[in-house]
Amino acid sequence: MSITSRPLTQTELLLELEPVVGRELDRHLAVAREWFPHEYVPWSEGRTFDGVLEGEAWSPEDSSISEAARVSLVVNLLTEDNLPSYHHEIATTFGRDGAWGTWVHRWTAEEGRHGIAIRDYLTVTRAVDPVTLERARMSHMQNGFATQYDGMLRQLAYVSFQELATRIAHRNTGRVSGDGVCERLLSRVAADENLHMLFYRNLLAAAFELAPSQTMRAVTDVVTSFQMPGQGMEGFPRKSVTIAMAGIYDLRQHSDEVLLPVLRHWKAFDIEGLDAEGEQAREELSAFLAQLDAAAARFEERREARRARAEA
Repeated sequence: MSITSRPLTQTELLLELEPVVGRELDRHLAVAREWFPHEYVPWSEGRTFDGVLEGEAWSPEDSSISEAARVSLVVNLLTEDNLPSYHHEIATTFGRDGAWGTWVHRWTAEEGRHGIAIRDYLTVTRAVDPVTLERARMSHMQNGFATQYDGMLRQLAYVSFQELATRIAHRNTGRVSGDGVCERLLSRVAADENLHMLFYRNLLAAAFELAPSQTMRAVTDVVTSFQMPGQGMEGFPRKSVTIAMAGIYDLRQHSDEVLLPVLRHWKAFDIEGLDAEGEQAREELSAFLAQLDAAAARFEERREARRARAEA
């Protein structure tokens, strides 16, 4: 793999990176641990709901998990529910043949477990109103998901950050839930997300070696416009505030635990051989990170002030 001075076409990128995909796929399969969603659900706690089988109506008092954890669990689940759309997007970009296709289908199969496990947990423990949840699922999936990023490099950059962001959101949701079963389940889901992040992160590192300026432009475009895949769901801005206020996922975590670690791994600010456009992209990236750090600090100050008022 050698550095090129001209932009590569999508076909060239796919062909040049396929050996890396093969190696990363082999590595992933060697370390990924088989697990079963049904083992993480406390089935003995389940009770029949009202409706066709004339069970017991759902009540908010049925669950003791915090409201922030409940909101985050629903957001996380609805995000996972859009898997068919995600599969369509990456299969369209990466293809269904060779190592790329094998990865696309493996990733989809692994991601499919997450929605199964989280929905079963929420239903059995009566953590949420199942009718409201199903209506939200129907609404969100009918809207679907379409990537805002053209080209393979931008999509690879996006999932490199998004998989890590999702891992953190799952882990922190489990911690604030106050339920050991929930925390164990979401830790297991987060472990999958971490392996997916490693795959995409390592693949984009190879892209930096192949086409540094082109890749830098793609990374900057994604970092400066990043949105979580659930942003299209109903009430997402309000839900995001609840999640951020609870410390599950906020601007500081996005900056310090997602963007910066991945950028450091790529040595994005040390890469040599960038052309003028690549250097411009790196300058834009640096300026944006500084603005994000300032915004994160302001949010933290507002959150602490709000907490202080609540405790007064």
